[in-house]
Amino acid sequence: MSLINNIQKGSFWINVLKVGTPFLIIVAVFSLFFKTGGAIFSGDFETVYNVHFANKQWIRFWLSKIVITLIYSIYIVNKKTK
Repeated sequence: MSLINNIQKGSFWINVLKVGTPFLIIVAVFSLFFKTGGAIFSGDFETVYNVHFANKQWIRFWLSKIVITLIYSIYIVNKKTK
């Protein structure tokens, strides 16, 4: 089926949520460890906060992950929906 037809179904969005939630968690954790893994392992959470979340940087951090997750989830669910 086409993406337009799938988007109109309620079950499509439930499946997007089911696929997207674990993917969002994995992407967020990977991003945190990739950029500030040393600070996380040493227990320096102030550095993690300053790099990712201080001064409204949390908006860019989460918004980018949510957009990536949404695109990925819609693609995967649309591909798997018959």
